[in-house]
Amino acid sequence: MLIRKFPTVLLLAAFLTVPAIANAQFLKKIFRKNGEPNRKELKAQIERLTKQRDSLQIIINDGAIALSDTTMIEDTLNVGELDYVTSQIFGNAEPGSNPDSLLSIWYRQKAIPIDRFITETDSVEYFSNISDSVYIEKIKDMNSFIPIPYNHVVRNYIILYTEKMPEFSEQILGLSQYYLPIFEEILDQYNMPKELKVMAIIESGLNPVARSRANAKGIWQFMFRTALQYDLKITSFVDERYDPIKSTHAAAKYLSDAYTIFGDWALAISSYNCGAGNVNKAIRRAGSREFWDIYPYLPRETRGYVPAFVGALYLINYYKDYKLEPAKTELPVQVDTFKIHKNLHFKQISELVGIPLETIKSLNPQYVNDIIPGNEKSDYTLRIPYNYTAAFVDNEDSVYAFKENIYFTPVIYNKIKEDKMLSESRTIYHKVRSGETLGGIALRYKVRLADLKRWNNIGSRNLIRIGQRLVIYKNGGAPASSSGKAKTTSDGNYQYYTIKKGDTLLGIAYSCGVRLNDILSLNGLSKNSKIYPGKKLKIKKI
Repeated sequence: MLIRKFPTVLLLAAFLTVPAIANAQFLKKIFRKNGEPNRKELKAQIERLTKQRDSLQIIINDGAIALSDTTMIEDTLNVGELDYVTSQIFGNAEPGSNPDSLLSIWYRQKAIPIDRFITETDSVEYFSNISDSVYIEKIKDMNSFIPIPYNHVVRNYIILYTEKMPEFSEQILGLSQYYLPIFEEILDQYNMPKELKVMAIIESGLNPVARSRANAKGIWQFMFRTALQYDLKITSFVDERYDPIKSTHAAAKYLSDAYTIFGDWALAISSYNCGAGNVNKAIRRAGSREFWDIYPYLPRETRGYVPAFVGALYLINYYKDYKLEPAKTELPVQVDTFKIHKNLHFKQISELVGIPLETIKSLNPQYVNDIIPGNEKSDYTLRIPYNYTAAFVDNEDSVYAFKENIYFTPVIYNKIKEDKMLSESRTIYHKVRSGETLGGIALRYKVRLADLKRWNNIGSRNLIRIGQRLVIYKNGGAPASSSGKAKTTSDGNYQYYTIKKGDTLLGIAYSCGVRLNDILSLNGLSKNSKIYPGKKLKIKKI
């Protein structure tokens, strides 16, 4: 075979530096020296390697990897916009070397240098000794409530999870033992399919303090405004996007709304990644509501989301067949929960009760400054390992006063407030690259297209140029004149929204900061109801 007889680096150099026609001539010369193939074989080889060349060029342009002589062409991922780094495959990226990685220091210490599990795998094919018939039978035996598709894209993700990245998969399996039962219990409260639990694997790698370049946070990757819409609190002391329990409740509510709209779990799952508007746009373009019909019309960052979901679900069910072992974690098997009625610092608990500080942080990641802001009316809680319960109970009366004059001073409070204000006022500047579109940039940073245009004074034609710097506001910190809040009129406990051309029910719910089901019930609508410009919707004030 060609790539076995010639060093990979030479083939890459040729394919990345000469045009396609010259590539064909180059291949013909090589084949003449190594046995003349027939025309069909030659054409297939040229097409395959040309496609891989394009994929490699994208990776090199984004600076995602540095190629080595041992890199195999078949193992090359087309990372697109996501700077997807897999040292498990390429073996040349150091843990934490990607500054935009979702992984926290906690994860980098576990040597998992990987960003997200959403890649476009149309241009690459993985191979396994396992036949398609075996995969199909195993998927059938999973007996999933959510219909599970199978094709070459799904197979790629199954192989990726089960064979290509064993260390990462074993870390996921270890964390799953703690987090997935929590997710299952919450999903059951909402009468939702338990299979949805693996979406958190795709979103964050089960990292509760994950943070994306677009400032999505937590194990379920909520943006600021969406988090508030789904009842997550964000203050100077607390960010409930980092709370695995409360953020799972929010994710369940979002998915419930999405399923109300689409009536299809594959579409609802896709909308979690790119928004209902982009899914509806793909449906209109495809003229179909079947996922694989609309697949080519979805944003490329979203196409791999459902296949990755299947791959993660397959891993959870069949990891033993691949001799994968869940990695040991420091997360306890059992935890106990205490309501906190006064300000309490993690170090007070650690020093007096003896719980390791990192253990407290890992179980209570929502308290962003290591302080639980408790009072008699608050519902803030502390989670600790079960084996420390007795020690905490014995010291509960004295722990609040322990070194209080050290951990709670005006200087500390002022610094926390200043850090919060700085965080909210920060902005992102994006430099437009070749091939990018305004809609794709809005999707990448999880902001509304209308907001992005308004922030940058872009007209209706959506024109941008290569090298242009776009300003993107994080945490809803845009200037007041740039607010994307829906315009409403008020009357008592309700406000009224006038429907505009192009509006969707979910979009209105999002802009007004309420849940979709609330709008439907207040206005006597169903998920299939049509809305018309000029009509008014009754919305409860928040």
